[in-house]
Amino acid sequence: MAERVKRPNIFKRFGMHIAKSWSELKKVSWPTFIEVLKNLAVVLVVVLFFIVVLTAFDSIFLWLYKLLLA
Repeated sequence: MAERVKRPNIFKRFGMHIAKSWSELKKVSWPTFIEVLKNLAVVLVVVLFFIVVLTAFDSIFLWLYKLLLA
């Protein structure tokens, strides 16, 4: 029968996981505040555009629906 490999206890494994995760986070190229603001502006413009488009389609279809029922 094969011998079982003894693993470190749960707290040591958790600590190793946190250390490795922290090491990986140091390698990440984080955006600057200006880049975040630019991306936020793009997202807000796109969302507002789709709100206007969907509201327009909804109003048109509601008008057509009422026209068909009248």
